[in-house]
Amino acid sequence: MFDQKYEEWISLNLKEEENPRRRELLEKGLGHGTVEFLRSVWYPAVGNFNYLYPEWEVRDFNNGYRYLDLAYMPGGAKGGIEIQGYGPHARDLDVRRFKDLCMRHSMLALDGWVFLPIAYLSIKEEPKQCQQLILSFVGKFLSTDVSVSAEMGWAEAETMRFARRLLRPFSPSELALHLRLSPRQARRILHRMVELQILRVAGEGSQRYRKYQLR
Repeated sequence: MFDQKYEEWISLNLKEEENPRRRELLEKGLGHGTVEFLRSVWYPAVGNFNYLYPEWEVRDFNNGYRYLDLAYMPGGAKGGIEIQGYGPHARDLDVRRFKDLCMRHSMLALDGWVFLPIAYLSIKEEPKQCQQLILSFVGKFLSTDVSVSAEMGWAEAETMRFARRLLRPFSPSELALHLRLSPRQARRILHRMVELQILRVAGEGSQRYRKYQLR
C-alpha cells in the first residue's frame, strides 16, 4: 500500500510542478533518508500524504534557493521537515557548513516556518517515538472542518488542544484532571471524539484503561 500511494504522490507533485528547478529534483528521486522516513514514520502515523510536498523550494537572504526535504502546508501553514544524516550533519560538519545550517534554520524561523529536524538514526532505531512526534507536529496545524467544529462543545475543543500538545497517547483520567471533570465524563467526551474521527484508540486495554491520541 505504501509503495502505491508513494508513487501516486510523487507523480501528482511532478504533474502539478511548473518550476523547472524543483521538477528536476523530483525527477532525480528523493533521498534514501526521506523515503525511509515516509515509509517508517509518516505514512504509518498519518496514513496519507495530504498537504505534504517533497523538495519544497524556499528563498534565502541572498536571493538564492534552498530546498526542504518535506514541507507540510495545510491551509497555508508552514511546517518544514528535514532528515538529518549523522555523517553530513554531525560527525563531518565543518565550521562553514555548521554556520550555513544555523543560518538556514534562522531564515526559516523568521519566515514563519515551524521547523522539525529528524535524525536518520532515530527513524531506524526509534520509529514509534518519531511517529508520536509527527502526530504532535501535524496536530499543530490541524484544522477541523466546519461541520465537525459545529458539533463540538468547549470540552471537545479543549480536548483537541490537549491532544495536540502531547507527544504521546493519554488516558481518560489525565483528560479528566485537565478538564476538571469526572473520569466518566471524560470517557464520554473521548468516545464522542472517536465517533467524529478526531481521536483514535491507541493500544489495547479495557474501556477504563484505554489511551487515546489524534488520528
